[in-house]
Amino acid sequence: MKLLIALYFFILATIQLGLLLGIYHFHRSQTDLRPNRYWMSSLVTNILALLIFGGGILVIQGLERPEFNFTVANSLFYIAAIFQLLFCKSLNGPISQRMQYGFALSVIIFVATFEFLRAYGNYEIRTAFMCVIAAIFFSWQIAMLRHKRRSAPSQQLMYLQYATAVELSLALGRLGVLGSTTLTISQVEQIPQLLILLTIAQLVINTLSYIALGGYWAEKVALANTKSKSENDDIKALLSERESLISQLLKANKTAATGALSASIAHELNQPLGASFLNIQFLQKKLAEGSLSAEQNQEVLAALLSDNQRAATIIRSLRSIFSDGKLDIEQVELGELIETVLKITKPEIQSKNIQVILRLSSKSLVNVHRGEIQQVFLNLINNAIQALDISTVALRTLKVESYDVAGGIELLVIDNGPGIPAETKSHLFELLAGSDKKSGMGLGLWLCEHIISRHGGRISYQDAPGGGAQFTVFLPESSE
Repeated sequence: MKLLIALYFFILATIQLGLLLGIYHFHRSQTDLRPNRYWMSSLVTNILALLIFGGGILVIQGLERPEFNFTVANSLFYIAAIFQLLFCKSLNGPISQRMQYGFALSVIIFVATFEFLRAYGNYEIRTAFMCVIAAIFFSWQIAMLRHKRRSAPSQQLMYLQYATAVELSLALGRLGVLGSTTLTISQVEQIPQLLILLTIAQLVINTLSYIALGGYWAEKVALANTKSKSENDDIKALLSERESLISQLLKANKTAATGALSASIAHELNQPLGASFLNIQFLQKKLAEGSLSAEQNQEVLAALLSDNQRAATIIRSLRSIFSDGKLDIEQVELGELIETVLKITKPEIQSKNIQVILRLSSKSLVNVHRGEIQQVFLNLINNAIQALDISTVALRTLKVESYDVAGGIELLVIDNGPGIPAETKSHLFELLAGSDKKSGMGLGLWLCEHIISRHGGRISYQDAPGGGAQFTVFLPESSE
């Protein structure tokens, strides 16, 4: 008899252990939703209780004064019931610390009470004590499950509620059998067969309760995964819509950029082409008059060649926007390059009564593409000239300064014109940065930044001391 009863307990413990391991490995793969700690703790505690109780039955000598391990086993059954009760309570709201402390205190009281009944009571009293506590817990658990199902219907919680109701009926049935028994039970063999059957049935239903709990959590995982999939589909749809909008904006931006680039090319090429046109008209006039001297002829041809080279340089500079190829660089002294640019702009500077102040103290060489860097400085100086043209200051000044700094050369182009409007500063070097000048900004500061970046340098803007604009260009020093 003892071996058979112990075997029942070991089989149920094995089933519950398999359930625990299956649930553990399943939920370990879930990152968003973890199983409730109360019912997992209840399952672990219940497995230990079954194993200890089954082992105790194998070595028990009599039911009047059983060994201490029965106090341990029944205490673990009580703790498992508390954890399961707390799980059901957590479905309807958070567990307060007061309730947790209250149940912890009840465990201490239970252990002391059951140990007293083990030492001084009998089998009937101990069993009735456990049945009464079980009936109270089961009734409370059914009430909480019913409350939860009203607000959030769940098939697995319905199974748990029905299983708990069956456990309650079996616990009351055990009480009824004990009440109808007149014989004092002192040996395992004296336990009524019906009482054993009801006890084993209660433990089996208890195992089904844990299976329902596992099913409830799997149900929540499935719902969470479904919700996550739905949200992912919504996000994918939004991303697809965003990509479509970006594509449309890029097309619109490309059209606007093409227009801006075309206007920039037309404006920049207008300078050398306009100069060439004037020189050609001058040459035609002199030829028609027959008064063209050899010196004038040489001078006009040299000017035409220079303007043609300038136009070619502009085209190459614009093409470099779309090219990441190797630059055709050479060692250049910036002072010489600045003087070349000032010669080109000299007529316009003189016509607008602009005083040029040069402070070219840098003596270092830089590795650059001569034509591209010349075009950058030409653009900066032309911008300064155009800004000074609309300035109302009495003395218009253009300062060009260069200094040797750590790692390279710093060149400053400063004018005392009206400066850059505050609303333009934040996007000054962008392609579509607006300008209030009818003639535009030449190649544009966005291309200047592109060229300087290709050379490993940087360009920045700040308001000049005393008013006006100051552009600072840094280029790395030439390495041998």
